[in-house]
This record gives sequence, structure tokens and C-alpha cells, in this order.
Amino acid sequence: MVQYVHDQTGQKLHYVGHSLGTLMAFGAFSRGEVVSMVRSASLLCPIAFLGQMPSLLARAAADAFIAEDLYWLGLNEFAPGGGPASKLVHDICSNSGIDCSNLEDVLTGPNCCLNVSKSYLNDQQPTATKNMVHLAQMIRQGNIAMYDYGSEDENNKHYGQPTPPEYNMSQIPTDIPLLLAYGGKDLISDVKDVQTLIDKLGGRDPEKLVMVYKDEYAHLDFVHAINAKQVVYNPIMDFFNLH
Repeated sequence: MVQYVHDQTGQKLHYVGHSLGTLMAFGAFSRGEVVSMVRSASLLCPIAFLGQMPSLLARAAADAFIAEDLYWLGLNEFAPGGGPASKLVHDICSNSGIDCSNLEDVLTGPNCCLNVSKSYLNDQQPTATKNMVHLAQMIRQGNIAMYDYGSEDENNKHYGQPTPPEYNMSQIPTDIPLLLAYGGKDLISDVKDVQTLIDKLGGRDPEKLVMVYKDEYAHLDFVHAINAKQVVYNPIMDFFNLH
């Protein structure tokens, strides 16, 4: 996608990603891919390390290999708001004793600033079930690595080694300006995991590693909060204008 936009416009991009969109950027940047086409990156609720993630529902789903079950059943699309995925989530809630009466909050954190008349999980776009398997692997292992194909033989076929290579965050070029926006109530992009990411990024020019921290924000607030323009998007535009 970055290559296409760059080729069509002849310009470097300002990249913005939320949640899974940040993982895509970290993977590409750490491998030196598309970095020459990017002017800056604003990464909301960054996902790199998930080992300390406090979302009981997401961790229970990972530990129960729910995504793997869906994948091996031939369900290649994971739709958060309905279908088999939704039924399995509710089964987890029933069997684990997790109160899922407010599914958005139990999964993503107590979002402070959403329009309470709407359901936002139903608005989330589907993704590949394989993506969810990959995230579950990262939750269980606490690292940021490529997809694990489940056997040494299969991993050797894809990577030339028996285990998936890890992404090295310190390899992200220091001349790419990064803005990391994260919240104190986020149950997926946890503050401690974000700090691990910051530590792994290493020493950088303060103007090229900018933090936007909102203690009252959870995972969905960064996209859907009624005050997100003032709290998140205006600082992002200021960041873009600097670069």
C-alpha cells in the first residue's frame, strides 16, 4: 500500500496506524522495508510487545487457542462483531466467569469518551483469522516475531530456520520521526508493554520520538472518542507539520 501511494504521488508518506496498523509498520520498518518512502509515522495504541497485556478476555482467547481453532475449521475471516468468532468469545465469557456484559470495555478497556449510543465493536473491520493467530502467539510468547507455522519443518521452509525470526525494534532507522500515542486505560496496548517498546527503540532525537499519553483513554478512544480531534489528531497534525 505504501509502495502504491508513493508511486502514484511521487511523494513520501505520513503513515498513521492504530493497533494492528502499528504492528504492520513496526514489522516493515525493522526490516528496512518502505522506510525510504515514509516521512513520519504516527502510531496509535502501538502493538509490538503483548506479554503484559491485561485484557482478561484477549488473554483467555489466546490461551484457549480460539483463533487457531477457527483457522483449522477453515474460517479465514475473523469478524469481531458477529458470526462464529462472536459466539466463541461469548463461550469464553461464560466458561471463564469474565463479565462480558460490556464487551467493548472488557476487551479494550474502559473507554472514557465514546458516544454511548453506539456499539463500536460491530463497526470494526474484519481481518484474516491468520492475523489473530499471529497476535495470540505474541500474547503467549511475549515477543514480537514473525508468524509461527507450528513446526520446525514449516518454519524452515519459510524462514530458513526452525523458529520464526524476531523483529528487532532497534533496527528501525533513527531518522524516521515516530509519534507514539497510548492510553492509561488501554487493556490491549498496555503501558508497560509500550515502555518495553520505547526501551527497545533505543536513544533517539527527542524531536523524532514524540509521546502522546492520555491517562483516561483506552483502546477505542484513539479512533472514536468524541474529543479525539483535540486530544489526538491535532497533535498528530502538528507533528506532521514539523516533518
